[in-house]
Amino acid sequence: MKRRASKPSPRESDYVEAAALREALRRFERRSEDITQATGVTSRTYQLLLMIKTARGREERIGLAELEERLQLGRSTVTELVLRSEQRGLVRRELDRGRRRGISIKLTALGERRLARVVAELGDERHRLVQILAELR
Repeated sequence: MKRRASKPSPRESDYVEAAALREALRRFERRSEDITQATGVTSRTYQLLLMIKTARGREERIGLAELEERLQLGRSTVTELVLRSEQRGLVRRELDRGRRRGISIKLTALGERRLARVVAELGDERHRLVQILAELR
């Protein structure tokens, strides 16, 4: 049986850094929840809209496989999220012969407006989180 090399015990500064990171992340998440709720979308829907807007091909359309990877969610969860968002008029599924599964998802005008509002309102909080992360380096 192989023994793993033991890692050194955490220092006090490691605990302080871990606590500062968790606090900053939770504060950002809480503010995100408040803003998304006021905008009429869930946190997961906001994340979906954001991933579509920033699709890796930069064509503002995305396939299900990329959504699964970027959201770190299973296929059935992503499919359900897309369906609910489509029913609410936030996204549109389109036939895309250039994709392996043949479907791409794109934001609607309403989805664009909701996303823009959340991103704008989260700006200060996002900058604060980035600053904290930079300080922890």
